[in-house]
Amino acid sequence: MKDRMQKTSAQANGCPQRARTESEWNGGVQTFMWMTEDNIVEVPFDKEHLLETILSPLNLNKAYKAVVRNNGNGGIDKMSCEQLLPWLIPNKDELISSLQSGTYRPNPVLRVEIPKDNVKKRLLGIPTVVDRLVQQAINQVLPPIYERQFSKRSYGFRPKVGCHDALRRAQKIVDEGYKYVVDLDLECFFDTVSHSKLIEILSRTIKDGRVISLIHKYLCSGVINRGLFEMNTEGTPQGGPLSPLLSNIMLNELDKELERRMLPFVRYADDAIIFCKSKRAAQRVRESITRFIEGKLFLKVNREKTVVSYVREVKFLGYSFYVMRGQCLLTVHSKSKNKMKSTLKELTSRSNGWGYDIRKQKLKNYIRGWIAYFHLAQIKRFCIETDEWLRRRIRMYIWKSWKNVKTRVANLKKCGVLDWQAYQWGNTRLGYWRVSNSRLVTSAMSNDMLRKAGYVVLMDCLLDYTCHGDILSLVLIKDQRKKQRGLIFMHIIYAVHVNQYVNRKNTNKIC
Repeated sequence: MKDRMQKTSAQANGCPQRARTESEWNGGVQTFMWMTEDNIVEVPFDKEHLLETILSPLNLNKAYKAVVRNNGNGGIDKMSCEQLLPWLIPNKDELISSLQSGTYRPNPVLRVEIPKDNVKKRLLGIPTVVDRLVQQAINQVLPPIYERQFSKRSYGFRPKVGCHDALRRAQKIVDEGYKYVVDLDLECFFDTVSHSKLIEILSRTIKDGRVISLIHKYLCSGVINRGLFEMNTEGTPQGGPLSPLLSNIMLNELDKELERRMLPFVRYADDAIIFCKSKRAAQRVRESITRFIEGKLFLKVNREKTVVSYVREVKFLGYSFYVMRGQCLLTVHSKSKNKMKSTLKELTSRSNGWGYDIRKQKLKNYIRGWIAYFHLAQIKRFCIETDEWLRRRIRMYIWKSWKNVKTRVANLKKCGVLDWQAYQWGNTRLGYWRVSNSRLVTSAMSNDMLRKAGYVVLMDCLLDYTCHGDILSLVLIKDQRKKQRGLIFMHIIYAVHVNQYVNRKNTNKIC
């Protein structure tokens, strides 16, 4: 790799065969990049001259595209992503010059509060679009440097790994006999990060003082909260592109300490669990790790929520664990279930004023997203029970949407109800929720009819997900005979399900 980079640099200096690209926001100025034989862009740089790499036209163009693609709200100056290009065309040279000379001053972030767990609120700091562009440019250069230092047991904000990888790793650790867990809770982590400690850790790797100074300016840029300026002497405000990377760099010190002690653990951002084989060992680990975090990293540990518990009582990334026949399995935590049902209740509310199509789409998007995240858990029974409740909710708001007697009678007849029954139930004075559970309305708006009308329920999405996943997993079957039998069986299931999906079309649209 080193020889290839030297060869690439030599070709660049001699100017032969340079692949030219036009900048997206550079106002027609030509920029250049060099391609290797593997079509990989290699930018030769060292840790003492990172600012030149960050401010290279290729990196800035890539950062601009990322900011525009992610969109997002504007900061204190109210500039939107659509207004970024018109601003950059006359101001790009001044921006780059100020960054190079060290005179650039980031704007304060805009404080935004979003609900968390129905009681608490998560504090976000929204930077301006220009600051977001510069942060994104930094964020594209630093991760390749730090990825080699990060622990393999860290799964948050990392490329090619995520929540499901962290959960699978936790399952393997429990299967090895580690049944007691230290559930580590860092109190307001993103708001309590020590600036001096973080700068010290960054300085060990980054030798370009200009980059360190720029990051420090972003950390100390301040906050606009309800129109008033507030200084921030600690914390990395959530909301900017740099915050996830800086949090991983900070908590990598914790990862190194746990690895040095040979303690099995899994960490996703600031959510970490440490595994032990006995309760007494877990209690000792809790005390010693708390001292390390507070004494060495200057972070706050919530001692009330940092508890030692059996693996079954742990909540991690919305999941919980249980052991059956010597094997660790996953289930959805009760809080996650309650939150999901609360969201479904809002989506099927009788008084939100949505039309059929909007409600169907919102339900479909939420249910598919929920199943995509929780499909690792054993949720078949829960899905069946929830689907019964959800269908009743759907029937309830459909019945309410048939506002007058005439509409109810006409639609009941369309559903195949006898005339006298349609007149009888069309004039009923029973409440919406009670009517939705009646035998006549349940048969008139049957499960198949709701499915054909386009309403998605949990079990349908779970079946879709598991069918596709099982077919793809057949590649891993070593025994050829088992593979052939499994392939035929799964294709039959998949074909039946596709036929059911096709039959959902072309129905009378009454709901």
